[in-house]
Amino acid sequence: MEKIFNNTEVAFSLKSDTELDRAYFLFKLIDNQPLVRIGTAVTNFAIKAHLPVEGLIRATVFDHFCGGVNEYDCLSVVDKMYTKGVSAVLDYSVEGKEEETQFDAALEMTLKTIEFAKERDAIPFAVFKPTGFGRFELYEKMGEHQSLTPAEQAEWGRVIRRFDQVCHEAHKKNVALLIDGEESWMQDAADDLVTDMMRKYNKEKAIVFNTLQMYRWDRMEYLKKLHQTATAEGFYIGMKLVRGAYMEKENVRAEEKGYPSPICTSKEATDKNYDVAVHYMLDHVDQMSIFAGTHNEESSYQLMVLMEQKGIAKKDSRIWFGQLYGMSDNISYNLAADGYNNAKYLPFGPVRDVMPYLIRRAEENTSVAGQTSRELTLLKTERNRRKGK
Repeated sequence: MEKIFNNTEVAFSLKSDTELDRAYFLFKLIDNQPLVRIGTAVTNFAIKAHLPVEGLIRATVFDHFCGGVNEYDCLSVVDKMYTKGVSAVLDYSVEGKEEETQFDAALEMTLKTIEFAKERDAIPFAVFKPTGFGRFELYEKMGEHQSLTPAEQAEWGRVIRRFDQVCHEAHKKNVALLIDGEESWMQDAADDLVTDMMRKYNKEKAIVFNTLQMYRWDRMEYLKKLHQTATAEGFYIGMKLVRGAYMEKENVRAEEKGYPSPICTSKEATDKNYDVAVHYMLDHVDQMSIFAGTHNEESSYQLMVLMEQKGIAKKDSRIWFGQLYGMSDNISYNLAADGYNNAKYLPFGPVRDVMPYLIRRAEENTSVAGQTSRELTLLKTERNRRKGK
């Protein structure tokens, strides 16, 4: 397999020299763990104190990692990426809401992105987070089979209706729908709900996609059981595979509450778990569609090799590669240039509301060994290449 991910000319073809310099500067900052911690604390304080920092945030970290403050803002970015064959997934990245009106607003925004996707080839998926449609604590109680008060039962009924409404709309408009994964202690309830949606809307093909976070050692067993259920009941499985985004929270909670951590014992074990899941899904691609959400070059190469070995076309609609906007352009744009299906998650929302997402991005980059240094190396290579012209 030809190593295509070192081609920085393709990777950064859409970036101006100024944008390239800004990206280099940002990843230099992110590479400094103490600086990230201090910056996070200062930013949180500034936002809560309503200090006038939005302009600075917008011009730096926001514009690098986000498509805009609303869905229309994103369209110029969507169109620009698509000139290079890279698709977009509009991700309304407002987190941590608790009110019914806010859940209804997230529902309306998701329905709007489904409509956007129906109208544009450049947007092949819609997406939402389970906690965008209901309270975290409610999922937690459901997952632990605690009894709900009558008010909570009515509240859970509204969560189910929101799920059903977006899945119904996605099915009607033939738009694949990604449902993100979250913390393990609320995920069981979300898994059950998403499986019900697959039963209902994945009769002909995968429309509804759940997410497996493969840093959890129990997820392969879950995938195999879901496969048995899908085979017995006659529905297709859609699955986004990722490594995971809540490792520190998971380990801290497990230690505090005295149960075994759900996280794999090492990075190597997580990588192996991820690759085993990819193999399993490709072995059953007649029943499964995969969205391989990864910034890992080796995992991307392995999927490419598997597709070649199994005679699966690069443009097979059941297989997509995905990365986050602002990261791993060397994977996204080189895959697209080589003919594979590739999509970038494109977060959007008001600057203040998207800050929790941006802070998590910065913290993840500092915790993933080699990720930031790889970004810096590639950016430096491209800067030098351009100067050498």
